[in-house]
This record gives sequence, structure tokens and C-alpha cells, in this order.
Amino acid sequence: MPEEQFNGHQKTEPSILYRAERRFIDSGVKKIPGFIETYHLTLLTLVWSICLPFTYFLSQTNANWLWLSSLIIVCHYLSDAFDGALGRYRNTGLIKWGYYMDHLFDFIFLCAIMIGYSFVIPGYHLIILFFAINATYMVNSFLTFSVLDEFRLSFFKVGPTETRIFFIITNTLIYFLGTGFLFYLLPIIVSIVFLSLVLLIYKTQKDIWKKDMEIKKL
Repeated sequence: MPEEQFNGHQKTEPSILYRAERRFIDSGVKKIPGFIETYHLTLLTLVWSICLPFTYFLSQTNANWLWLSSLIIVCHYLSDAFDGALGRYRNTGLIKWGYYMDHLFDFIFLCAIMIGYSFVIPGYHLIILFFAINATYMVNSFLTFSVLDEFRLSFFKVGPTETRIFFIITNTLIYFLGTGFLFYLLPIIVSIVFLSLVLLIYKTQKDIWKKDMEIKKL
């Protein structure tokens, strides 16, 4: 009996940078040394997640550590972008293992970012709220996949890559301007992200409702 197809590695609703990102990944995956395997890249996220909060903690006394924070975010992007691509290119991918470990570690990395920002950004309660909202986006992705068999990581054309760029820009602004401007900007950002989440949930439940109604007509 053939095994049921698993589509957790297939993403839908591409983000703004999707096309440029695909060209970069498709050309770069061929240059990865042979001794590096797809699971090595997946496990690297755990290393980045351990190191990242320390750089933010150290940046409290020396803002230059923020550059290392941004570099770690870039390193996470590279290992996260190429782990699945490498498995597909060499036909050595562990689809279900990769789905589980990759997204579990992505959540851990998100926790690491929020822990890091708690050291440098005023208004800790807003950091908790921002983390909760972003975590809900991830929960929505997994629940949507379980009922629609569609794995959605980009919302309103904004995906993980665009989010990482946002964090790097935030680090850069903190380095040059300090954290004072976030007292005014952070509530606006949290409000926008929250309203987008509400719209996403409304749209998603409509899609699921439609699917249920189609099944009832069969």
C-alpha cells in the first residue's frame, strides 16, 4: 500500500522576495560542500538560538554586539533556506523529520529573538505581546496545514525572510539611534501585526468553512 503523500515541505502564498530568493537558493545549493548534509543545516538553528540572546545581552554595554546579532540572523536565514533545498537537490532529504525539526527550531529561534530584545527594548510587556502574536501566526500555519493540506508561511506577502530583514533593520536603528524611538514605534508595530493576524484568521476560517461546505455537498 503506497504511503500517503506528505506536503509539509511545500509552501503556498509566496512572499515579496520569493522569486529573488528562489534564484539565490537554486544557484547556491550547488556550491555547498559534499560533507555538509541537510540535517547539519537544520541542527545549526539550535546553535544560532543559543548564541543570539547572549549577543543582545552584551549589547546593553556595547552596542557593537548588535552587528553580531544581525549576523546570526543572516546565518539562520542561510542554514534555514538551504536545508530543504539541499535535501531536494541531492535527493537525501528527510521530509517528515525535516518538517518537524525545522519548524520546531524556527519557533525556538523566534523565542531567542524575543528573549534577546527583552534585554535592550523598553516596554517588556509589549515584547511579550509581540511574541504571542508571532507565535499565533506559526500556530495558524500548522492548523491550516492539518485541515487544508496547505502549508502557509507567508501572510499578506510577508514571510520569514522579510521578517528577518525587519529584525536586522531594527538592530541597525537601535545601534545608531538608541532605543528611545521604539517607545513610540513599538506600539504601532504591535497594533499592525495584531490587526493583520485578525484578518488572517478571518480569511483562513472562511477558506476552511468553504472546504467543509464542499465536502457536505458530496
